[in-house]
Amino acid sequence: MKYLLIFTVFSFCSVVHVSDALAAGITRAVMLSNSCAACHGTDGKSPGAIPAIHGKSSQFISQSLREFREGKRPATVMGRHASGYTDEEIQLIADYFSGQR
Repeated sequence: MKYLLIFTVFSFCSVVHVSDALAAGITRAVMLSNSCAACHGTDGKSPGAIPAIHGKSSQFISQSLREFREGKRPATVMGRHASGYTDEEIQLIADYFSGQR
């Protein structure tokens, strides 16, 4: 009985948290792209020497991330960063930044 109560409370909290995020317009793509902001700037608009990625084509971004992940493209940080993403997550990130203007 105790475990059923804990499961029910946890499930309810998870649903409320996800529904709050969706109501606020926070999609999975937005959440994934937040990790890029530290280097590439908010919404991919880099203010410094790191390349801006907003408005680049989805194909360019996804191909670049896959090349970083597979070690086919030289990198310092991006190889390690990209290795944490699945193909689906890479596509979500690429589609998000390609839509930023």
